[in-house]
Amino acid sequence: MKSLFNKHIISLLVLCLSTLMTSAQESQSVYNHLQLPTSAHGAALGGENISIIEDDASLALSNPALLSSVSHMTVGLGYMNYMSGAGLFSANYTHVINDKATIGGAATYLSYGSMTERDAYGAEMGTFTPSDLNIEGIFSYTLAKNLVGGIAAKFLYSKIGHYNSSALAVDLGLNYYQPTLDFSASIAVKNLGGQLSAFNDEYEPLPINLSIGFSQRIHKTPLRVSLTFADLTHWDYSFLQHACIGLDVIIIPQFYIAGGVNLKRMQYMKVTNVADGESSTHGAGWSVGCGLTLDRFKAHFSYGKYHMASQSLMFNLAYSL
Repeated sequence: MKSLFNKHIISLLVLCLSTLMTSAQESQSVYNHLQLPTSAHGAALGGENISIIEDDASLALSNPALLSSVSHMTVGLGYMNYMSGAGLFSANYTHVINDKATIGGAATYLSYGSMTERDAYGAEMGTFTPSDLNIEGIFSYTLAKNLVGGIAAKFLYSKIGHYNSSALAVDLGLNYYQPTLDFSASIAVKNLGGQLSAFNDEYEPLPINLSIGFSQRIHKTPLRVSLTFADLTHWDYSFLQHACIGLDVIIIPQFYIAGGVNLKRMQYMKVTNVADGESSTHGAGWSVGCGLTLDRFKAHFSYGKYHMASQSLMFNLAYSL
């Protein structure tokens, strides 16, 4: 009976992913803040990692199957300064039900800072603070030896002045991890769903993201290499730009440093100097970070660039009760 249940779950996930790939949309999307990283470790590896196996609940926001690696009764907090006046806040909690099932909850809040409100004639009418809020419940389950599936149900809410929008979405993920080889492979699709209400009743698709990722610890070295191909429902740019490459240097089991490159971000944030025609990314696409993992306390930090106007620092802190 258990084997039949597992087969049905895997078949459902594969069917959803296959349907997604054959019906991909190329149009613009609402809630593009969902493309920002929420894990400092994932951000340090280029921002699109879905395959590293760590005791880090923030990674499950990119792939719900990764929640199974998180310790019981872990509380986490996070923050990223996105750009001047704007910040991303996050919180999560993880509860292990048994040796196969884990549940969790998470919330992220992005504030864009205070802005001046004006009427049609340009006269000031006060200030307002645009914001985005995501609340989600996550469930992971061991489907077979070394294979875990996960699902996250999300409520999305966005507000700009007197206008607001809401949506429901689902994330699906699978992870295969072989501990003897320290090899991990994942597939995840995020933001399957639609809007409940829209700005000015103009309904738009959510930013669906299909990703495939791999992580491999190099034998007898402190190095772990990750390769992720993201945004695989959109092919209006080159295949290479779908790639995100990350490297962990595990100094000791409790401490790592990491670096990564996101080729799409590097290309999209490239700036050309009008005077001499030369282009520069100004560091966009590259990211670095480090982390400390103790028995109960974990801390992760990263530096990257997600907007032309500023650099972003991110941290995640977690404690197992």
